[in-house]
Amino acid sequence: MKAENRLRLAKEWKMRPLDGRDILAHITRRMYKYNYYNIIAMLYVKMVNHLRALLCGLLVTCPEDPLRYLEEMITAVMENGLKCLLWDMCIDPSMKPKIRRLSETCMEQLFGLDDQLVTPELMIKACTFYTGRLLKTHFYTWREIVIPPTTEDELLTEKMEKAVEYDNFRLKKCVFYHWYSYVKGQKEHLKDTLLRIQQMFHCYKLIIILTKWRDKARHKYKKREDELMLKHELQLKQWRSKLKLRVNSREEYISPERNVSEVFLVGEIPEFDISQLPKRAVSQVFSYLSLRDVVICGQVNRSWLLMTQMSSLWNGIDFSTVKNIITDKYIVSTLQRWRLNVLRLNFRGCVLRLKTLRSVSLCRNLQELNVSDCPTLTDESMRYISESCPGVLYLNLSNTNITNRTMRLLPRYFHNLQNLSLAYCRKFTDKGLQYLNLGNGCHKLIYLDLSGCTQISVQGFRNIANSCSGIMHLTINDMPTLTDNCVKALVEKCHCITSVVFIGAPHISDCTFKALSTCDLRKIRFEGNKRITDACLKFIDKNYPNISHIYMVDCKGLTDGSLKSLSPLKQLSVLNLANCVRIGDIGLKNFLEGPASIKIRELNLSNCIHLGDASVIKLSERCPNLNYLSLRNCEHVTDLGVEFIVNIFSLVSLDLSGTHISNEGLMTLSRHKKLKELSLSECDRITDIGIQAFCKGSLILEHLDVSYCPQLSDDIIKALAFYCITLTSLSIAGCPKITDSAMEMLSAKCHYLHILDVSGCILLTDQMLANLQMGCKQLRILKMLYCTLISKEAAKRMSSIVQQQEYNANDPPLWFGYDCEGKPLTEQQDTTPLKDSELIVKESTYSSEEEAV
Repeated sequence: MKAENRLRLAKEWKMRPLDGRDILAHITRRMYKYNYYNIIAMLYVKMVNHLRALLCGLLVTCPEDPLRYLEEMITAVMENGLKCLLWDMCIDPSMKPKIRRLSETCMEQLFGLDDQLVTPELMIKACTFYTGRLLKTHFYTWREIVIPPTTEDELLTEKMEKAVEYDNFRLKKCVFYHWYSYVKGQKEHLKDTLLRIQQMFHCYKLIIILTKWRDKARHKYKKREDELMLKHELQLKQWRSKLKLRVNSREEYISPERNVSEVFLVGEIPEFDISQLPKRAVSQVFSYLSLRDVVICGQVNRSWLLMTQMSSLWNGIDFSTVKNIITDKYIVSTLQRWRLNVLRLNFRGCVLRLKTLRSVSLCRNLQELNVSDCPTLTDESMRYISESCPGVLYLNLSNTNITNRTMRLLPRYFHNLQNLSLAYCRKFTDKGLQYLNLGNGCHKLIYLDLSGCTQISVQGFRNIANSCSGIMHLTINDMPTLTDNCVKALVEKCHCITSVVFIGAPHISDCTFKALSTCDLRKIRFEGNKRITDACLKFIDKNYPNISHIYMVDCKGLTDGSLKSLSPLKQLSVLNLANCVRIGDIGLKNFLEGPASIKIRELNLSNCIHLGDASVIKLSERCPNLNYLSLRNCEHVTDLGVEFIVNIFSLVSLDLSGTHISNEGLMTLSRHKKLKELSLSECDRITDIGIQAFCKGSLILEHLDVSYCPQLSDDIIKALAFYCITLTSLSIAGCPKITDSAMEMLSAKCHYLHILDVSGCILLTDQMLANLQMGCKQLRILKMLYCTLISKEAAKRMSSIVQQQEYNANDPPLWFGYDCEGKPLTEQQDTTPLKDSELIVKESTYSSEEEAV
């Protein structure tokens, strides 16, 4: 029956007699045909149990319609679940074979030990092994049926197809790469071309803009020059007409006894009435005037007299400016009238009687008193003053004849005294300093000046420390007897010292800095000391981190190493190392690399002859806040360094005297625009052209020093008068080519001139003084040494107008470099020894403090 069914199936399917593989393949194809994908997937997942159950059912049952049978069995499997699937599930129970149990043996029949011999663990291992063998066998069979076998020709054909495809891909890739490179190159070329076109267009546009701007700037500059020239010519014309009118109005001689106010008022018409201003503004204006000027203003008219009588103008009275013309009677009457308003009195250099000094006691609200250089001041007069003026805070007794009696009065009456100057008072002793501790003592003293008091010993400084422990500012100049022990005795109890000034103290050494390490110094000043070395600056670095001012002038022991010690000081703002000749570019570079260079405002490196352009370059990089710079006599500084000085935009004052700067450097310096002070003394490479170029760009210039430049002429004065009308100080000493015509132009334009030095200008005459009197009415200091054409009478008249004047009519000395006619001296003449007659000052110096005889 089974064999017939198999033959019938073979005929129906037109196949050879089927075995298990054929049936499985046929079932798989039919199941694909009827979309039994889920069933196929489950069969593959549970291949062992599924195939075994279906095959066993087909082989044992041999149904007439196998496909229908499979469908029914698969449906039953799906209904019952895969967990209940057994290998004999698809066999009819009547046809299931009777299989002998694996564990059934003769031993079991004899002894009945089946349960003991076959344990669950052994049964699991056996089933696992059996299942694995079935899985492996059926998987291999399934793989052979499903995956058709491939021949070598097919493999070779497949490889050739892949090879051809890969070759085509490489060919395409190569062609595409060349095409991509070409396209990329074309794009870059196009981009570069467009960029060049844009640059050309931009450059052309800039050229057009700059051309128009240059033309406009030139036109504007020319217009400004024309306006300035027109204004200058107009002012000069008015000046000359005014001068001519004034000369005509002075046909009669003005005697020296004539009131000075009358001289000023000749030909003068007030343009406005100052009395109409607010009182506060009037008071501010008159506060800038001296006592003499205030008195003269009071003689103008009644309204001006009332303005000069404001009480605020008499809070401070300075009699020192009129000490040679004022009388004791006027001083006494002034003090009696304004005794309640006077807070500050200055009698410096006044020769007063005892009665006049007693009148100071009338000013009971007095706070500041200066009686320095008063030869008539005695202990008796100080007794009257001290008894009546207990509120004095500032007292200057320098260069007077006071003794220990006055020293005893200070702690008794001046309990609030804060500032005391005993400079050059040599009649008090150490015992007088001991009196400072009597009574309430001078314990509030914060400033003390003992300059020139060579009689003070170590015990005297110890007495000062016992009585004035709160001293903050100490000044001891011109004291050759000052030693390290004196400072040590003072510092033992004076720990509040913040500033010390020791000028002219040659015996001070590094030990002083070590003793001052207990104080918080902010300012130190030494000058002319050869015992100070780099070690003292190391103490500064370690012990005074807040120091802001350092003055070490003419200290030959300082080297580049000292500057390296100062570089970490973050608060340092002022550094003066003038005449420290051992300092060079390396030391300054090390200093500027530290944080100290950021806040530095003033730097004085005069006569540091080893400094050059390298230092200037470093300064421009590291000092953004530098205001004052002195490179006087630094011979290695050239025009190259000046180019970098222009980059220090905060610079206001510059000293390049004695350097190798030329006209090119001055033209470069004119671009700075912010310089107010410039010194070019002894610069023999500059000419009128350089000064003129600098003046054109420096309209705010206030101070100019071109002394001892004999190559300069009137052109520089004309340039100054044309561009720098705010000039306040000018030095043209040693310039023999300057004439009256140039000074006339200066007087007509520079009305704010305060200081003028024309020493050695041998071509100047009395006409220059007349022009100065009329144009420069704010002139205060005038130097006219070696001006041979200026008469003695004109100099006397001028001395009554200015506050300080120096004059003589001698021939210029040989070191000026020219003779009395302005001709340069030959080398032989320059080396000729000076005669005694040439060293004698023939004419005395006149000042405004002297009364014209």
